[in-house]
Amino acid sequence: MPYPVQSPQNTTPAYSGTFIPTLWSSKLIVKLYATTVFGEIANTDYEGEIKSMGDKIIMLQAPSVSINPYTVGQNLVYEVLAPNKVEMDIDKGNYFGVNISDVYEVQSAPNLMDMFTNDASKQMAIAIDREALKYVVGTADPKNMGGTAGQISSGYSLGTDAVPIALNKDTIVGLITSMAAALDEQNVPETDRWLLVSPRVRNTLVNSELKQAYLTGDAQSTIRNGKIGMIDRFTIYVSNLMPQGLAGFNFDGTVNAGAVAREAMLGGHKMAITWASQIDKVESLPNPTDFGTLVRGLCVYGRKTIKPQALVLGIVTR
Repeated sequence: MPYPVQSPQNTTPAYSGTFIPTLWSSKLIVKLYATTVFGEIANTDYEGEIKSMGDKIIMLQAPSVSINPYTVGQNLVYEVLAPNKVEMDIDKGNYFGVNISDVYEVQSAPNLMDMFTNDASKQMAIAIDREALKYVVGTADPKNMGGTAGQISSGYSLGTDAVPIALNKDTIVGLITSMAAALDEQNVPETDRWLLVSPRVRNTLVNSELKQAYLTGDAQSTIRNGKIGMIDRFTIYVSNLMPQGLAGFNFDGTVNAGAVAREAMLGGHKMAITWASQIDKVESLPNPTDFGTLVRGLCVYGRKTIKPQALVLGIVTR
């Protein structure tokens, strides 16, 4: 018979294990990367520079060197170059807090650390992805979105808030290849490209005329097993957290009277977005009102689009 607990204090399920904050912290961050989609689509080149929330990471990017015509005997002109500076604030944070009863800890069998780190990392990843994707959607280069996308041609219709692309099996592949072409016109490398879509868009894809193997670089049609790997150099990722635009609102929830119901398709190269995350603190303290331990953890992170030209946005009907 389980030990009786006074309601409403019965909020802690049965756990057990040894609490070691440093181990928890390292396990949490590893599992966080395994869960979040940002671990796949963004670079983490500057993560080791985080100390705590409020930090500012300064990134230096190579400037463009001017190329000039030359004639024999002319005086050469030398330019003074300075690296471009991009700053990213570590200004976001999420926490978890749980109460572990001493009685339950003694009576139960599951391993405390694994149980909490697994679930905490998943819930933390969901919170980070939801917030960060809303931010990223609005940060693509203006020539990589809208009805006249294309840095050179202005010839690709990728959908707008007022007139999204009609999502169906006849239009989806053309939209993806147009998104790829927009990146081509920005001279974005063909390797490490990704495309993030919702399950509904994925379903439309696998039911489309996606039988031309050359689109995927595969010797066989992707329809053979229902799995989508690569399409026109994009590695496809699926997320339930893709921003959904309600009629009359932007993707971030602010008012946009001209917007209709729609959803985003986001593509790009890993150089486009940088993301830095760190489990800043995991600690325990005695429960002041009961026999037990309070466990809490704080994750701080920052995200920034540092190369908008390497990011492309498609907007489709919902």
